[in-house]
Amino acid sequence: MWIKICGIREVATAQQIAECGVDAIGLNFFERSGRYVVPELAAEIVNRLPRGVEPVGLFVNHSIEQINEIASGCRLRTIQLHGDEPPEVVAALSRFRIIRAFRVGASGLDEVTDYLDACRRLNALPWSCLIDARVEGAYGGTGQTAPWDLVGEGYRTAEWPPLILAGGLHPDNVAAAIKAVHPWGVDVAGGVESAVACKDLAMVRKFVDAARSRDAGDARGQPTRRN
Repeated sequence: MWIKICGIREVATAQQIAECGVDAIGLNFFERSGRYVVPELAAEIVNRLPRGVEPVGLFVNHSIEQINEIASGCRLRTIQLHGDEPPEVVAALSRFRIIRAFRVGASGLDEVTDYLDACRRLNALPWSCLIDARVEGAYGGTGQTAPWDLVGEGYRTAEWPPLILAGGLHPDNVAAAIKAVHPWGVDVAGGVESAVACKDLAMVRKFVDAARSRDAGDARGQPTRRN
């Protein structure tokens, strides 16, 4: 199970979380978020990460030029698009591994279907898809869970990029979420915090243990594309 802890803002916290056995950390460049990190500090965090822990830059409706500038300055190779970016932006950022976030509610996965069909026509499928909860007026970080049963039943594993599940996950529900959805990976921010952007290392360790308590064979798909 691939595990990402998102919303890191301090070098020491990043290093401590890396020691918990995670696969990736998220650096949030959305200035309206309480987990926003300035690019200069993000670059320092990246420089101090151990090998094997992937830094992921989270962007929300940034321009292609802004993304390229920040990613280059921070030496990022993996980008998470968490806003309203059209498929053409995925194609324009093909030198990166793209995690495309979708906000899913009771209406289902039609938006995901249409988006990925458009990406396929551009020969620009994302590296993976992240499913978050749909909350009107919010781009994420709401603490609400996505409709697990709907996602688990409707996600086209054989056709679509590997699935990362996010939205309202925490140490006490992540095992149940994995059982219901069978994602390739999980992503958490607020569910392992004592306050906004303040990561609780005990909660991080508990989350990692719970997420990995199930056989890794439960996960659906493995990313094979490398940009």
